[in-house]
Amino acid sequence: MDRADFERLALEQLDALHRMAMQISRRHDEAADLVQETYLRALKAAHRFEDQGQGIRPWLFRILINTFYTKRKRDNRGPTSVAEFFTEESRETTPAEPPPAWDLACFDWEHVDERIKAAVEDLKPEYRAVLLLWGVEGLKYREIAEIVDSPIGTVMSRLHRARKLLADALNDCTEELGVRTTRTNPTDL
Repeated sequence: MDRADFERLALEQLDALHRMAMQISRRHDEAADLVQETYLRALKAAHRFEDQGQGIRPWLFRILINTFYTKRKRDNRGPTSVAEFFTEESRETTPAEPPPAWDLACFDWEHVDERIKAAVEDLKPEYRAVLLLWGVEGLKYREIAEIVDSPIGTVMSRLHRARKLLADALNDCTEELGVRTTRTNPTDL
């Protein structure tokens, strides 16, 4: 694949990468930096990219997620002031945890019911990640497995569990709207 084709394919994924960067970093400036770093790394490694039928998207997502976690590890190893350990406030508070991956705050779901947003937000991060990569980004199981570095069976199990938890959480909504959630026999109609 020549460089022009590679760049064209990579740039087609810019919006999806930015959405995911916002999802994991939860800050516009950090998301922009992550996307920029992802494309820089991708361009440097373009000669190693081989399309095995899945396209460039999972490869770029994997670079993005690896870049994010590498930056987090590097930031956590940074120097800290010794004075803060001797203040009253620092002894009473615990260190700040990194923001949970797969937070919904950055998604623009203008026309989505608040109950659905809340139900998705209540999912465990590993379920939410798989659900969003599958449902929002439209990725296949194999692509998601590569991105989250889990076996495909784990991805399928997490997606099944996430959908079941959502269905249970949204049961009241379906009743309110008069939607049947159980299958009926066609002869009963």
